[in-house]
Amino acid sequence: MIAPFYGTNPKPIEEAALRLCPVVGSYPELDFTTPAGRKLNEVLDTTGIPHDIKLYSGTRHGFFNDQRPATYNAAASADAWGRVLEYFRTYLGGAGAGPAGGA
Repeated sequence: MIAPFYGTNPKPIEEAALRLCPVVGSYPELDFTTPAGRKLNEVLDTTGIPHDIKLYSGTRHGFFNDQRPATYNAAASADAWGRVLEYFRTYLGGAGAGPAGGA
């Protein structure tokens, strides 16, 4: 299972997608990586690989980083982390404790 947060895709994505495991991706709406998230979702839709790719409206690169107050978005971060934990539970099993033991 992979859980990208605003990243680029392997190339060529169409071939790489055929070898992927379940994917839960979180991307900011206002970022240079947004097209990569959209493309990943589009390609995975054609493969049958379980995936949950979400673009967070109004967010920027670093929305998950609470050390960057200018871009951090608490609501988007909480939702993204919850989705990752749920995917881990579903596809890997276990409780999936968050950072420092929190969820």
